[in-house]
Order: sequence, then structure tokens, then C-alpha cells
Amino acid sequence: MKSILANNKEKVIIGVDPGTQVMGYGVIAVSGQQISLIQYGVIHLSKYSTHELKLKKIFERITQLIEDYLPDEMAIEDPFFGKNPQSMLKLGRAQGVAMAAALARSIPIVEYAPRKIKQSVTGSGNASKEQVAYMLEKILKMELSREFMDATDGIAIAICHHYHANSPASTGTTKAGKSKKGGWSAFISENPERLK
Repeated sequence: MKSILANNKEKVIIGVDPGTQVMGYGVIAVSGQQISLIQYGVIHLSKYSTHELKLKKIFERITQLIEDYLPDEMAIEDPFFGKNPQSMLKLGRAQGVAMAAALARSIPIVEYAPRKIKQSVTGSGNASKEQVAYMLEKILKMELSREFMDATDGIAIAICHHYHANSPASTGTTKAGKSKKGGWSAFISENPERLK
């Protein structure tokens, strides 16, 4: 880790795959087009008896990861629409708490749809978790543990962000000067009254 974080030209990105039972994360360092994996894993939440305890654990663990690896940016999966409103509400809260941990440290956050993440890594928005993990091994040139696919999803989110970070839309404006749609920064700039 010392050599990865020592170079000022490198960017550290944390990718988070929100969940209410298991939350995956991946931390990468990027130097030019070279991607290095720093850390990845899961936060086990099913052992906590209440949703409030799960949210507390998410906040504490994401905060600890931020303190340990000092990411420059956070990329997080945008919860997809599901049939169960209660599950969506809980997933949205889990995402919000992870985002709050980054916002407390003034870390910029970008959200990506699940299809966008899969397409960025594999070329197909319908790729399976196994296909995503296989492509990540090719990109990183290393073997990844398949014990928890949520962890590899966290890596995929971080790499997706790296791939899109230099696109015109990533600056918050398109070539036409219009504000880009989506992303936490865009939401804040377009809705300042909602932060009160």
C-alpha cells in the first residue's frame, strides 16, 4: 500500500455495492491507465437484529475504509427499481448512509446504474456476476476470491467510474455546456433548496 498511495499522480477510488444483508466494496488506485487493486471485501449485515444497527455499521465501516485508504472519489451503485417498496426503501437508506460517510469527508460521489457498470466492465449490460468477476481478473491481471460476488461488484463500480471519469460528462457539463443528468454533484447544484 505504501507505494500505491505515495505517488501524487495516482487517484484512489472506492466503489460501493449497497446492500442490507451484505455490502460489497472495492478500493483501486489509478495511475494513468494502470489500475491496481488496493483492497476489497464485504460488510456482513445480516447478523444485526435491526435496520438501524445495520445502518450504523455501514456508516462506521465505510468511514473506517475512508480513513484507511483516503479515497479521492466514491462510486456507488444506484439502487435499481424493485417490486418490493419496503426493500427499495431499506436499500436506499443503506446507500444514503454510505454516501453520508463520504460526504462527511468531502469526498465526491458518482452513482452508476447496474447495467452501466456491467457494460463498462464486460461490454454487456446483461452480464452475470460471474462474467463481471472474470473480466475483472483480466483487467487487474490477478485472481479474485469468488466467496462473495458483492465484493467484486464493488471493484467493478470503482473501475466503471475510472473508465467514465475522463469523459466530457464527468466534469458536470456536456460539450454543449448543459448540466449532466445524474450524479450527486448534479443533484446538489440543481436542487440547492433540498439541502436545508
